[in-house]
Amino acid sequence: MRRDIFQAIADPTRRAILVLIATQAMTPNTIAEHFDSSRQAISKHLRILNECALIKQEQLGREIYYQLKVEKMKEIDNWLAQFRQIWESRFNQLDDILATFKKSNK
Repeated sequence: MRRDIFQAIADPTRRAILVLIATQAMTPNTIAEHFDSSRQAISKHLRILNECALIKQEQLGREIYYQLKVEKMKEIDNWLAQFRQIWESRFNQLDDILATFKKSNK
């Protein structure tokens, strides 16, 4: 079954893993130390993130390091952009209403 990025980020642990490896590559054991989950559970989360191409792995010697694929995160940002425009428009409308309200109360 092919997963998509939205299924991957739906889980809070996977989102936390993405935040954790956003600044530096980490081994699965290092990642697992930050959670109250088993090493196997973290490995499953890493596998799902890898299947969705949100992370990449690099083998250095005997260790595998995982790091965030920032370019894939842009896909999420592009999808959210449509909603961001709606929210900004509504906030601007609210600002206008509040400004009008303040002027009328002076």
